[in-house]
Amino acid sequence: MEQIKRSKKSASGTSTPLPLNLEGFLGFLYLLFVVKLSMNVLQQIFSDFYDQILTLPLRPVVVENIDKMIHCGDFSKGFALYGCTHCGKFKPVAFRCKSRFCPTCGNLYSRKRSTAMSFKLLNCRHRHCVFTIPEQLRLFFLKDRSLLSDLFHSVRDVILRLFSKMNRSENFTPGFIAVLHTFGRDLKWNPHIHVLVSEGAAGNRTPWRKVSHFNFNFLRFAFRTALLDHLAARLGPSFNPMKSLIYKLCPKGFYVYAKPNVCNPHQVANYIGRYLGRPVIATSRIDSYDGQSVTFHYNRHEDGVLVHETLSAMDFIKRLIRHIPDKHFKMIRYYGLYAKHHPQMPYFRYAIHPSKRKILRSFNRWRDSIALSFGLDPLLCSCGHTMSILEIYHHHTALFHQYLKDPDSS
Repeated sequence: MEQIKRSKKSASGTSTPLPLNLEGFLGFLYLLFVVKLSMNVLQQIFSDFYDQILTLPLRPVVVENIDKMIHCGDFSKGFALYGCTHCGKFKPVAFRCKSRFCPTCGNLYSRKRSTAMSFKLLNCRHRHCVFTIPEQLRLFFLKDRSLLSDLFHSVRDVILRLFSKMNRSENFTPGFIAVLHTFGRDLKWNPHIHVLVSEGAAGNRTPWRKVSHFNFNFLRFAFRTALLDHLAARLGPSFNPMKSLIYKLCPKGFYVYAKPNVCNPHQVANYIGRYLGRPVIATSRIDSYDGQSVTFHYNRHEDGVLVHETLSAMDFIKRLIRHIPDKHFKMIRYYGLYAKHHPQMPYFRYAIHPSKRKILRSFNRWRDSIALSFGLDPLLCSCGHTMSILEIYHHHTALFHQYLKDPDSS
C-alpha cells in the first residue's frame, strides 16, 4: 500500500515521519461527507419534525439550541483528526455543540458546573433545600421569563433573613448556591429553586456559628410573602386579585423542603451532580420512538411509582423546548459567603483543598472522562501507541494547514 510521509514536529524540535494510509484516508473522507451518521434518539426526533417546529412561535434562542443539538457530533461541521505515528491509523473526533439543551453536552456541562460548585464549598455540612411555588403562579413565569430572577431574589432574601435574625448585631451570613429548575419529572413547566446551604454562618464578630435547626414555618411564610411582594412590584395592581387568591389557597405558606440530609463535605461533589446539575432529560429515559409518538418514564415524586407516559412527538418537543433558558440567563447563582470575592472566605477551610482541584478538573476533559466512564483510552491505538493530533477541520478548512507556519520557514 502506498503511503504518504508527512513530517510532524515533536516536542524536542526534531521531525519524525508520520505514515498515513492514503486509501484509508479517502475512505474516511467518504464516511464523513457521504454516509449519514447515526443520531441519538433526541436528535432523531427533532430532526424528523424540524419543519413543523419552525412553524411554532419560538424564541430565537430555542431555534439556535435546536440547530446546535441536531448537528452535535456532525463531522461536516468540524472535527479533529488524530493519527498514529507508527501504524498510520486515523481517528476522527467530531466537535460537540456545547448546548445545555443537548443531552450529551448538557451532561458534560452539568459535570463541569458541579465540579466548579464543589470548589466553592466550605468544609462543613450543607443542607439541600427546595423552594416550590403553587401551580397558579407558574404561568406568570412562563409568559414573562424575566420574573425568574425575582424567584431567585425571593429565595435569597428569605435565607439571609433566616440567619440574620438569629442575632441582629452579628448579622450571620451563610454560604449558599441556588439552582433554577423549570421542569418537573414529567417535563411539565414547574419552576422551583434548589439551594445548597451551609449549616453554619459567619458573623460580624463571631468567626463561625454552627446552625443545625432551620425554622420550617418561617421559611414557608417568608417565602410566600417575599415572592408575592416581588411579583406585585413587577406586575403592578393587575396582580392584586391573584395575590389575594394565593393567600387564601396557601394559608400555611409555600412548600419548602429543608429536612436534614446526608450532605457532608466528602460527598458534596457527587450530591451536587445528582440533584443540582442534571439536564432536562437523559436519553436513557426515552423508552421508544416510532416516528410519531414518544414514550418516556419517570418516578412520580409523590409516591415514587414508575410512570410510563406516551406523547405525540410534537407535544413531547413542546414540553422540552420551553425549558431552554434565555440567552445569558444565569441558572446558577452564588450568595452570602459564596458570592464572588466575599472578604471572609479566605479565612475558612474549603471542602476540597485547592491542591486537588487541577486533578478533579482533568476528569471532565474529553479523553479522561471517556477513560473513567468506559475504561478505555480513546487515543490509544490498537498497536499500543498514543495517537497525535494531525489536523483540525472547520467549515471544510484545514486550520493547521492554513494558519500554522511551516517549521522550516521560520
